[in-house]
Amino acid sequence: MPVLTEETLRLPLPRMFTAKQVFDSASLDDLNQTIKSEFGKPEICGGVVPGARVAVAVGSRGIRNIDRITLALINQLKSAGAQPFIVPAMGSHGGATAEGQARLLSGYGISEQTMGVPVLASMDTTIVGYTDDGIPIHVSKDALTADLIVPVARIKPHTDFRGPVESGLCKMLAIGLGKHVGCSRLHREGFVRFGDMIPDVATRIIQKTPVGFGLAIVENAYDETARIEAVPASLFVQRESELLLEAKKLMPRILLSNIDVLIIKQIGKDISGAGMDPNIVGRTTKGPLEGFNGPLIKRIVVLGLSKSTSGNAIGIGLADFTIKDILSRIDHESTDANCIASGNPEAAKIPIALSDEAEATRAALTCTPGVDPQRPRIVRIESTLELGRIEFSEPLLEEVQREPRLVIENFGAV
Repeated sequence: MPVLTEETLRLPLPRMFTAKQVFDSASLDDLNQTIKSEFGKPEICGGVVPGARVAVAVGSRGIRNIDRITLALINQLKSAGAQPFIVPAMGSHGGATAEGQARLLSGYGISEQTMGVPVLASMDTTIVGYTDDGIPIHVSKDALTADLIVPVARIKPHTDFRGPVESGLCKMLAIGLGKHVGCSRLHREGFVRFGDMIPDVATRIIQKTPVGFGLAIVENAYDETARIEAVPASLFVQRESELLLEAKKLMPRILLSNIDVLIIKQIGKDISGAGMDPNIVGRTTKGPLEGFNGPLIKRIVVLGLSKSTSGNAIGIGLADFTIKDILSRIDHESTDANCIASGNPEAAKIPIALSDEAEATRAALTCTPGVDPQRPRIVRIESTLELGRIEFSEPLLEEVQREPRLVIENFGAV
């Protein structure tokens, strides 16, 4: 039995154009010099004692230049006489296994060979304290063997909650270094509590463990490094809340008002913790994203998984349609472990899978009331992390021409 009617299969798809989206492009010219200068601040380098073992905590998010940034930090620590090593700080990612987490970091160019230091990826944790309502706080045993713990994290809006701090240094301490067991336990409380719980748990970890400072990274709208700042542990909550405001101002968006079908070429954990960033598409598995000011997107089609996600298809549940090829690429064990640990099983639900992009797009259009099938407003993006260029259908041409931050680059069919 055919899935689509003959009428749907004959539905003409519009001509597509390409436009550049213009955002603030300020970025750092010299990462090594920036990190050297930040490390040289007395309140930072003064806490690094020669011979000290330093755990550099690195996560699983897609951060531009993360290998270069991590190596530059390691070199500064070595120059101060310290003995750094790397600890994956990514909660349940990588299939919640030591091998999987080390493999994820290696995919980012961070390994014992490239960094010249050990990578200790054990999933074992120690309970270092409890919240006021009795929730245990887990921290990686490998990290706790260090004389100093230094998280490296990108500051950005979270995909599922709002608070004074969201994704960044505090979350890396509370969730990332909690490994699978700690991550799972905190997520059982629900995202509704994270705005208060993340800074509280991070503060308690700082009080109970040798967290010295963190390297905070802010990126511009083109996924380029805009700021790197060494932040003393005592200032994590205060400074991170300030950097979060900066990150929100720099964050990109799709510069259109109303989209019938958004086609996303790839999703993945390296792109967003949610696979596709709700801050871009306006959706969460619980419903519309609070405070979202981007375009109204009626249907979403996902075409693939990023290479670096290693089969983790978390976020596929946010799509309405996908293609059959993606199904064979899903690592269900990794996906399921991540979704269960984050208390978000809806993120793994599989949308309707059709033969190819054209079929999925046609199906999406016919399932969207109020859309003129002869003049569909379609946008295609590489991912929610790469919005420097978008493809758009001809019915959007007039709106694109009115928007000064959109520059049409190609009038030929895409």
